[in-house]
Amino acid sequence: MKIDPNMDPTEFWQQHYEKATSETSGRPTAVLEKFVTGRTPGAALELGCGKGDDAVWLAKNGWAVTAIDISATAMGYARSNAVRNGVLEKITFDQRDLMTDFPTGSFTLVTAQFLESPVVFARNSIINCASRLVAPGGLLLVTSHGSVPSWSWEKPDKYYPKPKEALENLSLDLTEWTQICVDNLDRLAKGPNGEEGMVLDTVIALERKG
Repeated sequence: MKIDPNMDPTEFWQQHYEKATSETSGRPTAVLEKFVTGRTPGAALELGCGKGDDAVWLAKNGWAVTAIDISATAMGYARSNAVRNGVLEKITFDQRDLMTDFPTGSFTLVTAQFLESPVVFARNSIINCASRLVAPGGLLLVTSHGSVPSWSWEKPDKYYPKPKEALENLSLDLTEWTQICVDNLDRLAKGPNGEEGMVLDTVIALERKG
């Protein structure tokens, strides 16, 4: 599928979710579960909630979640997901374009799981801004693709930054953070038609000092 990288992000993601169904896996992102399990619940900010499985899992585990996505359709799917799981009152759904309209507040968890886009998107700048909302002792958890399976829309020769390079690209003051994990982790990916393939995830988990 050929994608115009200059396409309006709201239009692109709205079309993407309109072509999808509301069905979800019912499971959280593996990295989120790995690094958040056992932490004391508090306020969580999720950047790019999609259909809401991560937000629902956080809410079920005691977190008060603010879940953001650019797509109105994705928001509707996520809200329905929360209703099915009985956690709607624990999640604030917030539709906005993070490139032009950024949230405020203080959070003990800021999570950006695969906050990536084939159309124009200031990802590193957005995550840098989001990092400023992490409270002392709080966790910034960022996962991106370190490789992709054969069914991905990405070009097969796309370059994926190594973990340390990905961290450098966020332009954070690293004296303010304890590095919990800056690494590639293996994951078995499953495609929309039942395909399976091993991929690498680039994981950045940082805890704010203080």
